[in-house]
Amino acid sequence: MKVAIIGAGWAGMAAAVKATQAGHQVSVFEAAHALGGRARVVTSSTTQTLPDGTPLRLDNGQHILIGAYTDTLALLRLVGIAPEDALLDLPMTLQFPDGLGLKFAAWPTPLDALGGILQARGWSAGDKWALLRAALGWKRQEFSCADTLSVADLCRSLAPRIKAELIEPLCVSALNTPPAQASAQVFLRVMRDALFGVPGGSRLLLPQVDLSALFPDAAASWVLERGGQLRLGQRVQSLQTHGQRWLVQQELFDTVLLATSAAHAAQVISASAQDAPRSIPDTMQHWLDTTHALQHEAIATVYAWAPQASLPQAMLALRSNAQQPAQFVFDRGQLGGPKGLLAFVVSAARGERTHLQALVLAQAQAQLGLALQPVQTLVEKRATFACTPGLQRPPIAIAPGLLACGDYVAGPYPATLEGAVRSGCAAVALL
Repeated sequence: MKVAIIGAGWAGMAAAVKATQAGHQVSVFEAAHALGGRARVVTSSTTQTLPDGTPLRLDNGQHILIGAYTDTLALLRLVGIAPEDALLDLPMTLQFPDGLGLKFAAWPTPLDALGGILQARGWSAGDKWALLRAALGWKRQEFSCADTLSVADLCRSLAPRIKAELIEPLCVSALNTPPAQASAQVFLRVMRDALFGVPGGSRLLLPQVDLSALFPDAAASWVLERGGQLRLGQRVQSLQTHGQRWLVQQELFDTVLLATSAAHAAQVISASAQDAPRSIPDTMQHWLDTTHALQHEAIATVYAWAPQASLPQAMLALRSNAQQPAQFVFDRGQLGGPKGLLAFVVSAARGERTHLQALVLAQAQAQLGLALQPVQTLVEKRATFACTPGLQRPPIAIAPGLLACGDYVAGPYPATLEGAVRSGCAAVALL
């Protein structure tokens, strides 16, 4: 089939690779002049430096992977990226600067989680037993619960310290939604895969190369080498039907995969529905209604630097509140970047960019004892959808020959790199 993929983010490039592998003729249209969407490098060494003159390549957000991201890891290998070289492989850790918190043991799955809980510093024996009892209960229920439950509801019986030092960091990092508003069912699915789903599923995999190099650039080269086409700087505003085919930028295709953001996909569908055959607009409208109902959350990444700044490990959890909003900090010097560069992540971010930056710099001083200079603060205002209980997500299939993929479409995962990749693979499986 002749397939048009609109959008060259992680979902679009995953779809391009899988469609090419299946023998289809692929053309990827991308409005920007760079690949990767919301997970890519945004500055090159020619455009920005640290105060000491060190050249910089910054991503538009700090992302992590875990061992349970099986589809992503498989695609990395397929396009020639060795995960063991590109990713720093660590035990799952949610430790704070004072050394308290959870760090999984170097044991086989699921004993690594058990060992981590038993050895966690700062938790009482009663706290640990209550957590183990709850986890065993989730397993007995096959990690399933009522769609209406929030993560806060699910974990109501746990001690406040466990909720503050384990559940909340896990929830905001995986779902980018506070526990009181986050879907317990989606949270449990991620926990199942990470703790019991695959060997090594809980392993923390931190990128040691920029996000463009980690997958989208390699995926594009792989597709181009096999006859695919990549058309950068081409924004697709609408589609037209032509019999059983679709017209994209004056070219006919058998199938179109919309792999843009939810907002842009909705704009394209809305513009296209006016000219669609009479049998199609109703299904398009249902898709639009579901997509417009999604609420979105922002993620802020504050890059800051000091000549001698370093962390005891590549990633630390931070105690967060309204005045100290960052939940995690990453030592970019341990991840292939320049020494002294730290990346602070504020999930479900609220407030204006400069104000967030000032709060995070004060938080670094208070919790890490570091006086840092700001380098750059990036805010993705619609970084993810709010993963709330009972949320209805738009389906992959929109109309005959028209599909959508992206981390927001219907699927078991929240808005993560793995969610995006899986949606691209799932869309191609429907061709």
